[in-house]
Amino acid sequence: MSKFVRSTTSRYKFGAHISAAGGISNSVTNAYNIGCNGFAMFLKSPRKWISPAYTPEEIEKFKENCQQCNYNPLTDILPHGQYFINLANPDEEKAQKAYDSLIDDLGRCEQLGIGLYNLHPGSSLKGDHEAQLKQLAQYLNKAIKETKFVKIVLENMAGTGSLIGSNLEDLKFVIDLIEDKTRIGVCVDTCHTFAAGYDLVTREAYEKFWQQFSDTIGYKYLSAVHLNDSKAPLGANRDLHEKLGEGFLGLEVFRMIAHDEHLQGLPLILETPQPTNEGYGEEVKMLEWLETLSSPDDKKLAQKNQELQDRGEKSRKDQQTKFAVKQKKGTKRKKSDSENDITAHLSKQKRVNKT
Repeated sequence: MSKFVRSTTSRYKFGAHISAAGGISNSVTNAYNIGCNGFAMFLKSPRKWISPAYTPEEIEKFKENCQQCNYNPLTDILPHGQYFINLANPDEEKAQKAYDSLIDDLGRCEQLGIGLYNLHPGSSLKGDHEAQLKQLAQYLNKAIKETKFVKIVLENMAGTGSLIGSNLEDLKFVIDLIEDKTRIGVCVDTCHTFAAGYDLVTREAYEKFWQQFSDTIGYKYLSAVHLNDSKAPLGANRDLHEKLGEGFLGLEVFRMIAHDEHLQGLPLILETPQPTNEGYGEEVKMLEWLETLSSPDDKKLAQKNQELQDRGEKSRKDQQTKFAVKQKKGTKRKKSDSENDITAHLSKQKRVNKT
């Protein structure tokens, strides 16, 4: 008997991104065997544009496994789109290729009866950012019309610059352009949120972020959460997932999540760097344990947090040093750019004075 017995008392759908090796139906039993109440997987190889279609037998086996393991594919499963799908690409040919892969993914969801689909919103690259946001929305509207029921769930991102979704306003802009708003949602990734500069660590910071989310996007669009600690410090713009409690977020954030009524009923998916499914099973059980702790001052919580913080100390120090170096270089570059601007301005002024 598995030591990761699936909880029947938790109010939350804690789970993990699970392997579907050997057939998509295996993702269901893999999730069940480590005690997940929700889970994610890739619908096809994340390293290939084109993958073989599902056989009718595999589709039927997937549905049978969901029924036997008591997963509702409409609400409990959050497949992850391929990372290289970029519907905002200013290169028309590449954007179309990404769209074809998206449509294939959505079709696979509907074959399996899956109701949610997670997508990185992409990058505007060297294009005009607002124009590429509009292009992204256009492709999403087209995809929604070509499919029947899958909700496309856009994920917030860790980076800056041309990367879409590093701020909540990007996601708001796209959602406003979606014609059928019942078919669009948002997945908040805790690591990405923190790395993008939205603090979550204290109760005050946590509530401030979710108030910003509510004011900018609205809770009605919140469809899932990715649960990851962060190897990199606040505002580092580095997408570096860490095991729960070992990064800069610490365990208290996840205890607050495990008591947040807004998150009940949503897939809450681990994407931490675990070498085996068993590691995810341990983290699912830890999240369910955090659900039983009502106080941030609980001695057992402090003890566990310290244990995990000690384990991740070296990694955090390394990333803090790298971040400090990056900030220093950035300050020098800004100063140099500013000096160049002044020099150019004075030069221009001299020419004007001469005339």
